[in-house]
Amino acid sequence: MITPTQFGSLTQGMGVLVLVLAIITAFAFGRSVGWRFRMVGITSFAVVLTAGLFALSISPITRTAVSGSVPYVLVYDRLGPEAVIAVPTQISAVQLEATLKQAASNLFSPGRNSLGETTKLKIRARTLLHPREGVSKLVYLGEVESSLRSRNDPEIAVTIFSDRLISSQKL
Repeated sequence: MITPTQFGSLTQGMGVLVLVLAIITAFAFGRSVGWRFRMVGITSFAVVLTAGLFALSISPITRTAVSGSVPYVLVYDRLGPEAVIAVPTQISAVQLEATLKQAASNLFSPGRNSLGETTKLKIRARTLLHPREGVSKLVYLGEVESSLRSRNDPEIAVTIFSDRLISSQKL
């Protein structure tokens, strides 16, 4: 995985390339060469790539891996203060807690909208039960509340609905 420092080094290299391309473009315009407008496009594209690398050096796309967590599927997320994930039916309380913590870290975004006075991101974990043929039952197994402002919230609150977790594993 590339670190922010490595993205910074790539940005510097691309910056040098942009300068070289700009000099070549200026030379092409000075000599009225036929390919001068192609150089404008190439230089502009290099500037866009450099800006993207610079953005990644500031805030890289990272995923947190919490040991003991299980894969989950993001079911609902409109970049507001609430999200829903789907977890497997056969999940233990320890796995569910780790999965909720991982989801809280991975779904954190400084650009999330907070509605009203809400300063917490609430992520609920659900599963689908099939008590009999042709019937599906949606069961929420737990939830986590973390800060909308800080990725590493020291006051993260994980709630496991033990009664629902036990009943989901019986079916």
